[in-house]
Amino acid sequence: MKEQRIVVKIGSSSLTIPEGGLNRDRIDYFAGELVALREKGWQVLLVTSGAVAAGYTRIGYEQRPKLLHEKQAAAAVGQALLMQAYQAAFAERGYAAAQLLLTRSDFSNRKRINNAMMTIDELLKRGVIPIINENDTVSVDELKFGDNDTLSALVGNLVRAQQLVIITDTDGLYTADPRKDSAAKRIDRVDTIGDELLAIAGGSGSNVGTGGMRSKIEAARIAMRGGIRVFVGRASEPGDLVQAAESSGKGTYFETALASLPMKKQWVGFHSLPQGRISVDAGAERALVEGGKSLLPAGITGVAGDFHPGDVVEVVTDSGRLVGRGVVNYASWQVRAAAGLTSEEVLQRIEIARIEVIHRDEWFAL
Repeated sequence: MKEQRIVVKIGSSSLTIPEGGLNRDRIDYFAGELVALREKGWQVLLVTSGAVAAGYTRIGYEQRPKLLHEKQAAAAVGQALLMQAYQAAFAERGYAAAQLLLTRSDFSNRKRINNAMMTIDELLKRGVIPIINENDTVSVDELKFGDNDTLSALVGNLVRAQQLVIITDTDGLYTADPRKDSAAKRIDRVDTIGDELLAIAGGSGSNVGTGGMRSKIEAARIAMRGGIRVFVGRASEPGDLVQAAESSGKGTYFETALASLPMKKQWVGFHSLPQGRISVDAGAERALVEGGKSLLPAGITGVAGDFHPGDVVEVVTDSGRLVGRGVVNYASWQVRAAAGLTSEEVLQRIEIARIEVIHRDEWFAL
């Protein structure tokens, strides 16, 4: 039987001490948990945070830096310390670990992300545990993942994982903040993520990380679209990570019945950098999302940006709500000229290669 793949994301607060620096005991604990998963037959990938938190005191900052160049300097030191600690912890258990540092631009470039996927496949084939982090030392704010929750979901889709485990300080998603509301109840299972669920999530839960519960729910949404089951919860005792993988963990499970996504759909939906925006009416939205149809000029109500055939654009409603992304067959000026026209009128007025502004095979609903 083919081994199943699991991506485990561990945040800064689980790996470092509040005043800055690594918590070696926790790193050793998680290494043991990850090896236990490996020996249960899982192919394990680790997405780790902690580079900035590990490095900032080492270079003289009294508190976690806020300016980009300061965080990048701290990460340059901290990433080496973090990997050194992981390497030692895994080596004690007979395993090798590998470091992969990725940026958003790596994912947006099809050739580079395909190379990353082949590298990961080879490492897993050799029994190595890939350790993945954002390349903080070269990332810029406009192109950052925002937090490693998002990175873990994108990695999960990339490697076609069966499960994503996101470790956090609390044992799952609650109906309210359990630290403030004694009546808050844990939500054990989620089948769909809607506005009500997103409204429950708050901000960042600690001062050493960047991700709060909302970012974890957003990551779960990305993973679920790729057919990946997600666990968000706590791991603090021996065996907790195996329990999380085996459906008895201390947290919330996000279930999905969807299949894994082809690489092209992943690229369009999650990795590409949109070059413009097309607004559509309610009928076109229904055709795209519910009817599995292509986008035709008649349903277009507005255009923003300067784009060309083959570029990826966002599709939004008239109110600005994001519907999805697609590869456009028109230049922006052609869409402006064709907006609201019937197909027959478009063919009479504009020279185009095909009538669909976005073909359904090049479309991804969000």
